Amino acid sequence: EVYTFTAYLIQLFQIIAEPGRIVSVPPGEELVVTDDGVAMVLCSAEADGGAGLPISKQNSILAYERAFAADTVSTGHTDYSFKPAKALIDSEMQGYYSTSQATTVPFFYGAQPNLGLYYQPDGPFPNPAQLLPKGKIKEAREAQEAAAGQLKEDMVFVGKNLYQIGGEGINFDTTGSAGDADFYATLLAVEELKKAAPNMAVEMGMSSEFILGMHSQLTFNGERLAGMYPHKQVKIAEAAGTDIFGPTVNINTTKSIPWNLARAVTFVKETARVADIPIHPNVGMGVCGVPMCVETPIDCVTRASKALALIGKADGL
Repeated sequence: EVYTFTAYLIQLFQIIAEPGRIVSVPPGEELVVTDDGVAMVLCSAEADGGAGLPISKQNSILAYERAFAADTVSTGHTDYSFKPAKALIDSEMQGYYSTSQATTVPFFYGAQPNLGLYYQPDGPFPNPAQLLPKGKIKEAREAQEAAAGQLKEDMVFVGKNLYQIGGEGINFDTTGSAGDADFYATLLAVEELKKAAPNMAVEMGMSSEFILGMHSQLTFNGERLAGMYPHKQVKIAEAAGTDIFGPTVNINTTKSIPWNLARAVTFVKETARVADIPIHPNVGMGVCGVPMCVETPIDCVTRASKALALIGKADGL
């Protein structure tokens, strides 16, 4: 049960019904923005929603900072997961270091935990998705625990190496995509990294509003992870040492944008109320009131942003 915002329905209606195609907040109500490698879309393929410009990753980041007036910038491996980043850590460190010498705003390195990459056939561990339908629950749990241990080591390895060359921030993006073991590994990694790299900011962005119980028995700080919604997730993230938390609220593609946005604001407002750290809701394709479109409509995105800022009381996006 979370906070209901019946008193704010009129305000939400007014935001949605504003006549302009692009809407914004009053002066002084602006929010800072963090991202998951968005600068790289300037040089990435058009098939992925990128602009396909013939420029380097570094120039994309600098253009995003200087021409787009970004609050923060970020980089990451093209596959945007910790497993491939670890294998190319020297290259990733060199790229981050070189770019950091030219940037002014906070500079994050982002990657997904992506526990699924550790299961067969992509990784060495048995695949729970194949074991569970056979009723091999014990074996599936053991596989997840083993994979989570390796994932945690890889994330800590990448984070420590980036910190050695002046890493300013790390973004654990799309956390929990493979269920509670994915979330568990990330929490353990954050806990260890904050001890080894205390001056490097840690952002944790979630993949879903709900932690899937693929394992169902994993706990952190005495709390079971499976079944957690954003207002519970943020407290566990805080306990691990996370500095910025990115709640996610999935949309229902059979419902309208106003319906989905009202639901997103409900969760975000409660998360903001209980949080002791800044929250940056994920505002992108299929989450927090934004429709499932590769090129998201600016009218929907700006209305979602304004509602999350003024009603949801988010600290950033």
